[in-house]
Amino acid sequence: MKESKRVKELNKKIDTAKEYSLLEAVTTLKNNSSVKFTESLDAAVKLGVDPKYADQMVRGTVTLPNGTGKEVKVLAITRGDNIEKALKAGADFAGFEEYLEKIKAGWTEIDVIVATPDSMVELGKLGRILGPKGLMPNPKSGTVSNDVAAAIKEVKAGKIEFRVEKAGIVHVSLGKLSFDAEKLVENAKAFLQTINKLKPSSSKGTYFKSIFLSSTMGVGLQINKDEAAFTVK
Repeated sequence: MKESKRVKELNKKIDTAKEYSLLEAVTTLKNNSSVKFTESLDAAVKLGVDPKYADQMVRGTVTLPNGTGKEVKVLAITRGDNIEKALKAGADFAGFEEYLEKIKAGWTEIDVIVATPDSMVELGKLGRILGPKGLMPNPKSGTVSNDVAAAIKEVKAGKIEFRVEKAGIVHVSLGKLSFDAEKLVENAKAFLQTINKLKPSSSKGTYFKSIFLSSTMGVGLQINKDEAAFTVK
């Protein structure tokens, strides 16, 4: 792929062969952002797992201490008194039949769906629509809960879901590059600590193969694995 002028300039300014500390990487990316929108800080972590085996599938959630910086639109699929509780907790939309019908008609203008367990039979029928968009609620991610208000507050506070891809890599966004560097480092550490806790017992050898941080339109900077090992202890 041909490099753009902007990327060529970035490569002149930034040593991509160097291994960085988390703070160095974040600061470097912040200082070299040259696009006209606020970029996100993205992480790509290569793990020593083989996701084709169920016992090596790394999947989980983490609430970033400083949030994502993104306004998350939440739909609560629930009934009765829970509708009012959901709206008070910050849900953008809440209801049952009317939203099931909207989804059937193709409406998916939300980022997260939170549901109570008694709603899942009907919601599960919409798996072909919601599944490919990553919108189907799941108990493991905390988006299926009897305490719908608590689930919504967690999502709004910066809770993100992640899972390892076929190549053994986990990709996540850790906040906006406009955040203070220290806040982005805190988010990165919270994510790495969570990944570390999820290490499968069947995973042998080096767990953290590589860790890269990048901005939305920037270059990837490799994080020093010694520092990463210290971070996640």
